Amino acid sequence: MIEKQAFLDLLSQAGIEPMEEDYLKFSIYCQMLQEWNEKINLTAITDDEGIAVKHFVDSLLPMTMFDLPEHPRLIDVGTGAGFPSIPMKLIRSDIQLTLLDSLEKRLNFLRNLSARLGIDAVTLHARAEEAGKDPKHREKYDVATSRAVAAMGVLAEYCLPLVKVGGVLLALKGSSGRQEAEDGKRAIELCGGRVEAIHDYALPNGDPRTLVIVRKISQTPPKYPRNAGQISKRPL
Repeated sequence: MIEKQAFLDLLSQAGIEPMEEDYLKFSIYCQMLQEWNEKINLTAITDDEGIAVKHFVDSLLPMTMFDLPEHPRLIDVGTGAGFPSIPMKLIRSDIQLTLLDSLEKRLNFLRNLSARLGIDAVTLHARAEEAGKDPKHREKYDVATSRAVAAMGVLAEYCLPLVKVGGVLLALKGSSGRQEAEDGKRAIELCGGRVEAIHDYALPNGDPRTLVIVRKISQTPPKYPRNAGQISKRPL
């Protein structure tokens, strides 16, 4: 992990008010990510600075552009190594977190990580389209997050069925995010959403990012989400 003051300065520059104890938690996260990545493929970014900027700060910056409600139920779709939701949880302990991924080995890492960090998180071994049909998860979340999972139109069908009316999808995108939001507008609307805001910004190293905020304004029709084959072959 990068030096303590450098990390705290990174958070401050990003608009996050850091606590001294945050450094230890993120250091543990960094170390475990590097160690486990030698056994299973979690990330291509393994250097200390890259993890700090391209994973941790990247995950936290959206929190400066959107006001999370208190005690939100949040599901991270295709969470992988826990981005963006676990860094968010470390800063906002009141988040009620569900980590969804289709690979059990990733979830095993996240269970061990959560135990080591002392955070409460539910792991859900499922595909997003399966969870979206399950009454235990359908339209039960205040917030869905997703980073680097799918194009915006496909992502809408994966995520919006999980979000309750009035809730939001936070889609963390690269420089193509604004165009993806335009291309995916029909899918977003069909699944009950509306693009509320689009923020273009950059990481401290200059890498371009876009946050697409989609508000759930009506219930998702029962036929969505479709199965994985239909979603990939015939995007909405």
